[in-house]
Amino acid sequence: MHTLGRLHLVTDTRPGRDVLGVVGHALAAGFGVVQVRPEDAVTDREAYELTVRVLALCRAAGATCLVNDRLHVALAAGADGAHVGADDLPVAAARRVLGPHAILGATARDPVTARRAVADGATYLGVGPAYATTTKTGLPDAIGPAGVGAVVSAVEVPVVAIGGVTPARAAELFAAGAHAVAVVGAMSGAPDPAAAAAGFAAVLAAAPPEPAR
Repeated sequence: MHTLGRLHLVTDTRPGRDVLGVVGHALAAGFGVVQVRPEDAVTDREAYELTVRVLALCRAAGATCLVNDRLHVALAAGADGAHVGADDLPVAAARRVLGPHAILGATARDPVTARRAVADGATYLGVGPAYATTTKTGLPDAIGPAGVGAVVSAVEVPVVAIGGVTPARAAELFAAGAHAVAVVGAMSGAPDPAAAAAGFAAVLAAAPPEPAR
């Protein structure tokens, strides 16, 4: 299984976004994971074709490629795994679809949900929203670094903090015990994605090492 990197890029497929360009900048700066997150309006064919292209970039960089929600697209493209949210397939069902070896992320925002997801087969948890974000609508209130830290303390799998993550906030989240941060708008909406990616890489380089689990 691929090692789960500490900087994750989640793609933004809304109109006007340069998805592959942003992916390239993130990988060049050392992001270890790219999660392809197609918008609801994106067809399965479009999602598959995008995933194949992102996967090729990830393979060249030695990075991990995941797909959000669309498990069949992840399997068809040969991605390393997938991520399921609260409205997607249940974690146990997703694990049956993907098989025993794929990376499977699940969304959680409290220790009880987190422990249940791990028991059902999640290999990492996406926890948030850490901060308020405009990238995705209909989200619950932000839980902050303390909320992320509470989940970290409850489980043994890597916790990936997501939601409104900027370089300064990434430092707070690493300090709270997050294994990784997932970045969406701070990369896809940046006027200079290469500089944004370098900013995150610098924060990671200065972050304290994770405590032994």
